[in-house]
Amino acid sequence: TIIVVGHDGDTSLAAGYLVDIGPGEGIHGGEGVVADYLQKLLDAPKNTSKSITLDYLRGDKKIEVPEARREGEKGSIKIRGGKAFNIKNLNVDIPLGRLISVTGVSGSGKSTFMYEILHRNLRSRLDRKFRTPHTYNATSVTGTEYLGRSILIDQSPIGRTPRSNPATYTGAFTHIRDLFAASGEARARGWKPGRFSFNVKGGRCEACQGNGEIAVEMHFLPTVFVTCDICDGKRFTKETLEVYYKGKNIDEVLHMTIEETDAFFIDVPAIHERLASLLDVGLSYLQLGQSATTLSGGEAQRVKIASELYRPHTQKTLYLLDEPTIGLHYEDVKKLIEILQSLVDRGNTVMVIEHNLDLIKSSDYILDIGPEGGEKGGNLIAKGTPEEVAENPKSFTGAYLKKVL
Repeated sequence: TIIVVGHDGDTSLAAGYLVDIGPGEGIHGGEGVVADYLQKLLDAPKNTSKSITLDYLRGDKKIEVPEARREGEKGSIKIRGGKAFNIKNLNVDIPLGRLISVTGVSGSGKSTFMYEILHRNLRSRLDRKFRTPHTYNATSVTGTEYLGRSILIDQSPIGRTPRSNPATYTGAFTHIRDLFAASGEARARGWKPGRFSFNVKGGRCEACQGNGEIAVEMHFLPTVFVTCDICDGKRFTKETLEVYYKGKNIDEVLHMTIEETDAFFIDVPAIHERLASLLDVGLSYLQLGQSATTLSGGEAQRVKIASELYRPHTQKTLYLLDEPTIGLHYEDVKKLIEILQSLVDRGNTVMVIEHNLDLIKSSDYILDIGPEGGEKGGNLIAKGTPEEVAENPKSFTGAYLKKVL
């Protein structure tokens, strides 16, 4: 017997038996929505279950193809003579102001193109810390004057310590601390916002240094983390937890889900805007103070996307994403596509390495690299709109795109 946790439609339709858990995420999930033989579920009358997954598998719900592709020239980045790993001599023009998918089989050279050629050269021209006139892995890279900045939104953790969390990463925690410091009790005690931070001395528990847990070295075994017995995992001193805002102390606020916290701070725009962007990327179920080390790669990536969404004036930015749909359900993919499109509507460019056909068909432009993996890859096989790539007989991606278009 093989049990697969998956979101891929082809894999789900190949299964004999389906267990769907939901119907929503976080506190709105956790129920067994349906559990039965797949064919029986597919043949059942419409609207007999709350399963969103079944709606997509049956075709009752689907992610629509955009009515029009973005065109119009906002400049382009021209790469000539790209060489790295299995990429031998790549010449490619990247049109700006569009949603671009980089496609191809595994090992075809997509990541090499994005990381080793495009990202390294953009970083050397746009990031002060890495600035250098050197051109990496290419004969020439031109057109960077059309960009203001380049951001790589990968699946690396948003922080390396348990003290990093969605609240600190998005900046919402700064404003929450200000609210607690402005309360009557805190002012009477002469406390400043730093008192409510677990990153500095003063209000945090010093036994665990605001981590809420203590690392126990085990010599020949991996380090074990145990809950701090002084603060009981609450990260703050007893005195700090005596200050309340709307009936909750700082620990209780950090233990609320992002959905609950947004409702709690709905009348504070600086906090609401940051939390609303986390809700937009489908992270309503995370706890506000959830440790960065417990977030999956996909969740960390979406927190990073959320932190870009509430920036008021993002323009002329190139966002680079590596397979953002990994681990996402159809409904989450639909939300993600809307978010990426909104970033492009603001005057930015979004480039994704992608295998998910729903995102690929929603792109304005495709760069298909291949044809095979390894030594047989590294060439630009097809480029253009999804419709143009679908008509290209050399492109494997095009063959599958044709079916979904």
